[in-house]
Amino acid sequence: MDMMTLTSENRLVGALPSVNFATLGLMFVSGFFATIAFDLWGQVISPALGFATLSPHGLARSLLGALGLPNSNFAGYFVHFYVVGLIGYPIGWMFIFAPLWQRVVGNTHWFVPSAIYGFGLWIFAIGGITSLAGLPFFLNFTGIVWVALVGHVLYGIVMVAMLKLIEMQQNA
Repeated sequence: MDMMTLTSENRLVGALPSVNFATLGLMFVSGFFATIAFDLWGQVISPALGFATLSPHGLARSLLGALGLPNSNFAGYFVHFYVVGLIGYPIGWMFIFAPLWQRVVGNTHWFVPSAIYGFGLWIFAIGGITSLAGLPFFLNFTGIVWVALVGHVLYGIVMVAMLKLIEMQQNA
């Protein structure tokens, strides 16, 4: 697969992926599992441990409303799950972050760049999108911000782990 090659040493070698249905499938599958992990952490595990409950569809609704677009519950969930989880964040990894990481840092194990990518997603979502949506910068660093940090890092790790697993299955 052109998107990335994982050698027998489990190293990441980034290259721009082909724009085709196989890449779209990789985005959807890896994004699906990563979004499920994000939501499981933020909406089930975190509150069960006494921490904040994430509401990513609420952030999406706030952004849509700030942009003058329809901001129903359906629209919020659609943007969170499909636009961001299955398309946006995987595009960011496959077409921007992984190729840049490989060119700047070189070949490394996939775990560290995936966690750093997740951290970057947190900065983007909680630092940037919240401000665009008219919400306080970094949501005033309340408990939800730290739950979101774990969730976004988890998203990055799970997404890349799924890409790695698919790649290993294809090379088997």
